[in-house]
Amino acid sequence: MSEEQRNDSPRALLNQSKIVFITNLCSHYTIKPFELIAKKYDTSFYFTGGHEAYWEKRNKVYLGNFRGEYLNGLRVGNHYKISWRLFSLFWTSWDFMIKTIDDRFALPLCFWAAKIRRKPFILWAGLWHSPQNRVHRIFSIVTKFIYQRSDAIVVYGTHVRDYLIKLGIDKKKIFVAFHAMNNAQFNDCVSEDGKQTLRNELGIKQKKVILYVGRLEECKGLNYLAEALTKLPQKDFCMLFIGCGSQKEQLMARCDQGGFDYKFLDYVENKKLLEYYAIADIFVLPSITTKDFKEPWGLVINEAMNQGCPIIATDAVGAAAGGLVENGKNGFVVQERDSEVLKNAINKLISDESLRLKMSSCSKERIKDWTQENMVRGFIDAVEYTQQKRFAKE
Repeated sequence: MSEEQRNDSPRALLNQSKIVFITNLCSHYTIKPFELIAKKYDTSFYFTGGHEAYWEKRNKVYLGNFRGEYLNGLRVGNHYKISWRLFSLFWTSWDFMIKTIDDRFALPLCFWAAKIRRKPFILWAGLWHSPQNRVHRIFSIVTKFIYQRSDAIVVYGTHVRDYLIKLGIDKKKIFVAFHAMNNAQFNDCVSEDGKQTLRNELGIKQKKVILYVGRLEECKGLNYLAEALTKLPQKDFCMLFIGCGSQKEQLMARCDQGGFDYKFLDYVENKKLLEYYAIADIFVLPSITTKDFKEPWGLVINEAMNQGCPIIATDAVGAAAGGLVENGKNGFVVQERDSEVLKNAINKLISDESLRLKMSSCSKERIKDWTQENMVRGFIDAVEYTQQKRFAKE
């Protein structure tokens, strides 16, 4: 009889185990991996968020083909939501817990529920720097404690793994689940007629299009982008911003002074975004490191690559540090807070059509293998590693 056939083998026990997965929400990014995890294991999902500053409230939240529940709760300030339902984790039946690093109330509560009940706790983490404001410095002590005492940690990419190793976390318990999205949502072919119709609607006509999608906030480095665009020797392009935020008026004023065409769209539905990626000649994500933020990944890059966009990203972007953007292949990785190097990268792609097409083709090819099936493999490895440790102790 094989080990897998024995009822007391680690894998057999794992197949009989119940997993609770607590995170903030289920978006179009995460619905498929959650379904894949639920297909593999007996999993219940609890969602505590939707109030986060980075979340565009006009986007939909989902429940997929899995057991899932959005939890009500009491909002306290901008960072806390007390979800009373989570206290039931101290007495309800479950065997493993997976928790994302977000939510300053839910994270420590869930961690201690697992430890008090002596159940395995797996952390899903995307942070790769230590925030420097006072509140974050205090909470980082708690976070490091949880890193150290988690049974396993699933991370967005190698950049997060390397950061945790520098903190002294045991590398054997860190598993990379390369941050991915459902490529099928963004890789449909957009016809040339469809592209031209959209260009006409925007008043862009035949100009080159530089695209940014995301919040218009300081941490996104958009002032450096506006400065870089102003320095470009040629101005026959349109800078298209999709998103809203506190820096919109300031950015509009800087673009006015730059002498180039620009457009601001506050919001585009996710299912419509692929049309905007399709007309873009370059996609730019110029994020910067601030006291309380460093871009964990930037899934808009995954989206843009599905439509063959060459990417320009700073070294403060997780998708660049984590290997999805390869400097000189499918785009350029430039130093953060440097408008001059940003300008040079944009100028290369605007002025060299053969280079742009080469990088476009590379983006399409590279993103094919960056799948959510491969992403979920990191979770499976973490769960099986944790079960093996548990079985060895018993």
